[in-house]
Amino acid sequence: QVQLVESGGGLVQAGGSLRLSCIASGSKFDISTVGWYRQVPGAQRELVATQTAGDLRNYAPFAKGRFTISRDNDKATLDLQMNDLKPDDTAVYYCYLYQRWSDDSYWGQGTQVTVSS
Repeated sequence: QVQLVESGGGLVQAGGSLRLSCIASGSKFDISTVGWYRQVPGAQRELVATQTAGDLRNYAPFAKGRFTISRDNDKATLDLQMNDLKPDDTAVYYCYLYQRWSDDSYWGQGTQVTVSS
């Protein structure tokens, strides 16, 4: 069974940085697409960034130039480095894994990021 566990959220002032991490188990991590999404109360979950097994990265417009997604296939971990954080980045951030061969998606439990002004 696939499990994703995030860590690294917290409270930071505007302009600061945070690094989120996610560790995966029970999956063929190295051939999966992985990513980060975020959600605020009352809104739909939205894409932050994804990274394919072939290392193609895709970023939401708000994340370009500020956030960097990276993966370590040997450790089955996924990171999101977030710089120059803004109050609008406040949300619960979710780790995501997609297995193309089975068309299954998996989510972590989420980690809260709060950016104060």
